[in-house]
Amino acid sequence: MLQTLTRRRLCCRSLTSQLNMWKLGVFCCLFLALFASVQGAVPPPCDSDIYCTGPILHQVQEAKLFDDDKHFVDMKLRSAPGDVLSAFRNLSSKFPNTTVSPAQLYEFLNVSFEEPGTEFESWTPPDWHEKPHFLAGIVDDKLRVWAEEIHGLWKSLGRKVMIDTPSDPHLRAMDSYWVINGLLLSEMTDTARGMIQNLLYLVNRYGFVPNGGRIYYERRSQPPFLTLMVESYYQATKDKEFLRAALPVLEVEYRFWMQNRSVALEAKGKEHVLNRYYVEVGLPRPESYTDDVELAEGLTDGKKEQLWMDLKAGAESGWDFSSRWYVDDDDHNNGTLRDTRTSQILPADLNALLCRNEKTLASFHRVLGDSDSAAVYQQAAARRLEAIESVLWDAERGAWFDYNLVTHSKNLDFYPSNLAPVWAQCYSEPPQAEKAVQYLKGSGALQFPNGVPTSLRESGQQWDYPNAWPPLQHMLIDGLSRLPSEDAKKLSFDLAQRWIKTNWLAYIKYEHFGAHLGFGWTNGVALQLLHQYGATLTSGGRRVCSGLLLPLVVVSITLQ
Repeated sequence: MLQTLTRRRLCCRSLTSQLNMWKLGVFCCLFLALFASVQGAVPPPCDSDIYCTGPILHQVQEAKLFDDDKHFVDMKLRSAPGDVLSAFRNLSSKFPNTTVSPAQLYEFLNVSFEEPGTEFESWTPPDWHEKPHFLAGIVDDKLRVWAEEIHGLWKSLGRKVMIDTPSDPHLRAMDSYWVINGLLLSEMTDTARGMIQNLLYLVNRYGFVPNGGRIYYERRSQPPFLTLMVESYYQATKDKEFLRAALPVLEVEYRFWMQNRSVALEAKGKEHVLNRYYVEVGLPRPESYTDDVELAEGLTDGKKEQLWMDLKAGAESGWDFSSRWYVDDDDHNNGTLRDTRTSQILPADLNALLCRNEKTLASFHRVLGDSDSAAVYQQAAARRLEAIESVLWDAERGAWFDYNLVTHSKNLDFYPSNLAPVWAQCYSEPPQAEKAVQYLKGSGALQFPNGVPTSLRESGQQWDYPNAWPPLQHMLIDGLSRLPSEDAKKLSFDLAQRWIKTNWLAYIKYEHFGAHLGFGWTNGVALQLLHQYGATLTSGGRRVCSGLLLPLVVVSITLQ
């Protein structure tokens, strides 16, 4: 059995203790001017005086010692937090206004911190083996060889966390869902189970799955895919005891979303409850500190605080960032990153996901013989379905749209998320899904030979045109494949063929440069599509169209 996530002491202090420690003037004047009023209104990203607030974070990030703000907050402490704080206090007292020079800051970091990544150890999943059964179903010789290579990458992507690590590595539930589905196809059930156990541990500890495993993520969550991960694992193993142990933890996470991320509103003469991304946490994101500070320049303290909260909510959504979250001064779905208002939007995909979770939790209780609890979740799903159809469904256009709480109107721009209820099977009448197929055909999003773009708006953000992301492709393809009409099934296969061909050719191209690991979810989605359509997919020609960018980059995932 794989170990669960290492239980270790977080390097943190209370905000009150931090303020007392520095009350003699150690805080630099600039830090006080920027953040004193914000700190009093809402909590910081975490209680660490090093990684989330305080003069070390502020001075290091403002000095821009590294190309990416994330570099510093991912550095591992060499000694106890108190010792590091004391050393910095002694160092800063030697400088005017306690502002340490960049050269001395860099030297301080070299003495007090280790470089990012030193908390990882290489790890080969012990349950990896050659020739999983799904490979035999792939007819195209080139695609089958490619699938074998993807399967082989699991050996290179594994990492173990050192026991003395003061902040855990990244564990992303949204990413992990597709990784786990890929691992299960590769018959690596122990590794998949270990990943799920890591996330269940985080829910037991925090009440939800944090945005990542680092300390500065601990007060924001991420799309709640954990229930679906347990579903995938149970379907593959039929392990009732694992399901029985996991179910109470999944219910804890569900309650978090209903108690902390829900909004009541009236539509069609009835009150409904739907969910949003919402992070009531102040100060800039530690991992994007200077970006957030510069973005908020010129705003009032209240608007700075609101922008920083909405940027965290955007990060919580997984769509960081996108024009989906823009609401300009005229209350239109327009603007720039500075107009991000994520908390004022009810996302179609989040509510579809929670609808599917509610139905899945009901099915878990039925499997375990608890019909009363199953009925509770089935009723919750029915209420959400009614809310989705009253607030998000547009019968004239044939799709579900994000709802703006400020303007009380829908955002009618195209995003693949507009069809998320088809994937979640959260609609009441079959004609709704078929209307959604016609909506997709008429949206203009199918004109690209490589896949469906994340939007049709070129905002410069990652989650907009011209980028295409694997999970969105799979949700579209999977949802369409479940519909009864031949038209929907044909479109599903066509999109799968586009995506697989593009990824295969891009893999060959980038492999020549030694960049071939890919995102874990990229590999997981590719394996799922190769499994689902392996009998008919073809490798085709050797041309990759440049009309749509692909987010294929080298990145490792944490499997344990």
